[in-house]
Amino acid sequence: MRRTITILRSEPIEKIIEKSRFIGYSARIESEEEAKAFLAALKDKHPFATHICYAYIADKQGNLQRFSDNGEPQGTAGMPILENLRVRGIVQAIVAVVRYFGGVKLGAGGLTRAYSACAKEQLESAKLCEILPCEKWRLGVEYSAAEGVKKFLARRGIEPLGIEYAAKAEFTLQVRAAESESLRAGLNDFLCGKAQIEKLSECDGCFPI
Repeated sequence: MRRTITILRSEPIEKIIEKSRFIGYSARIESEEEAKAFLAALKDKHPFATHICYAYIADKQGNLQRFSDNGEPQGTAGMPILENLRVRGIVQAIVAVVRYFGGVKLGAGGLTRAYSACAKEQLESAKLCEILPCEKWRLGVEYSAAEGVKKFLARRGIEPLGIEYAAKAEFTLQVRAAESESLRAGLNDFLCGKAQIEKLSECDGCFPI
């Protein structure tokens, strides 16, 4: 089964090519609306940029794909950026490359190589993660068991989304769906059958790779 990969976090990268300044950005998105908001913020950040070219794949299936050359010759910017997403199998993600023209024309081939290189470097530097189906839980335990539960979860690589101290210590957890049954059984064993587990919802989780 093909893994579903996206961007967990990233930092801008910058390249100077034939006196033009290229700045690459990337981010995770979950809809076209989020892609448009990302681009709007980028335009606010770079109001004097010559071009802001981009590509994105907005859905997990990889079907909703868009790209733009933003005034560069057709096929020299958006498509090379998109190909970098495709070849890595990255979805629900956007890559944008900002260009400040430096006075030297690169030609179609030079532009294609420049935008492709910037997208490639941006994605290689980004921290990626795998999208997996998850369940959100509320786990209630006695105060006396709270520290032990923290250690139990840590041994399994689970960091609580939050902990509230009310009548009991209540942990909000994000659990991989594939591991939910074994974790439920493990918690009940650890707490001698006293684990109070409530499934709140189903969701997608992003796990570093």
